[in-house]
Amino acid sequence: MAEKSVNNLTLLGAGVLGGQIAWHSAFKGKSVVVYDLYEKGLEQCRKDQEGYARVYIDSLGADEKLIAATRGRLTFTSDLALAAAKADLVIEAVPEIPDVKTAVYKELAKHLPAHTLIATNSSTLLPSQFADDTGRPEKYCALHFANQIWHQNLAEIMAHPKTSLETLTIVTRFAIEIGMLPIPLQKEQNGYVINSLLVPLLNATISLLANGVSTPETIDRTYMINNRGCKAGPCGIIDVIGMTTAYNVSYYWGTEKQDEQLLLGARYIKENFLDKGKLGAQTGEGFYTYPHPRFAEPGFLDVPDISQAEVLARLALPG
Repeated sequence: MAEKSVNNLTLLGAGVLGGQIAWHSAFKGKSVVVYDLYEKGLEQCRKDQEGYARVYIDSLGADEKLIAATRGRLTFTSDLALAAAKADLVIEAVPEIPDVKTAVYKELAKHLPAHTLIATNSSTLLPSQFADDTGRPEKYCALHFANQIWHQNLAEIMAHPKTSLETLTIVTRFAIEIGMLPIPLQKEQNGYVINSLLVPLLNATISLLANGVSTPETIDRTYMINNRGCKAGPCGIIDVIGMTTAYNVSYYWGTEKQDEQLLLGARYIKENFLDKGKLGAQTGEGFYTYPHPRFAEPGFLDVPDISQAEVLARLALPG
């Protein structure tokens, strides 16, 4: 098999993870086009990427020259035909709503060059659900990244029955080229590896909150003490993922499974966060306020002073 590389990448969706994949891929030398249906989404993506520039300087040792080169490899557009025109690989990172993904694939098919591969960054849905909608099922698979891609450098690779070996090889090469550890799955699985582990934790967290059992800080302290060395608890993780994604996943699977707890969780997120414009770390407020969330403060896991005993005891009073 001839070695083929991805040089021109297109991201469909300028949300949290789409923006991270775009920025990191450009940092690693790829030419990247970021597409979003809304100019507001592109504007937010540019703003987020200015924050990533500082992270890469502070945490990865990048200098201003590398950051300038990264910016120079990025293009932003709301024109789908323009976004698709030169793509070697398109990564779809639109909301976790099946009808939305289907519509995007069908429209995308009208504009793609014959050689272009497509990968979904879906966090819970299967590539076989959308393969035929792409018009090129053999050139389609899942390529799922974790949030904070520069630090959690995993790329899950999952085929559907019609995916070709050539597609999987090129996509795996691309993942390695941008510094990811490929995580191949041997069969389709909702949630892949990462979210098969993570989603039950986050669902349990939202259920504890929606049912009034505990508070974000208490839940996160419990988790962080039980997993010493981790940098955030599940509420902090949800803030990074974003409330929109958390809502979409809870609502979709709640409806699909007729699961009242998941639907209760979806309503809790909508009423307490989405309706109030609190979308998580991206917008500066979710369970915590950013850039200095409470869980990152020194002393967050310390045993409290004895004077706080009654205050804490009141939290345990029913109702």
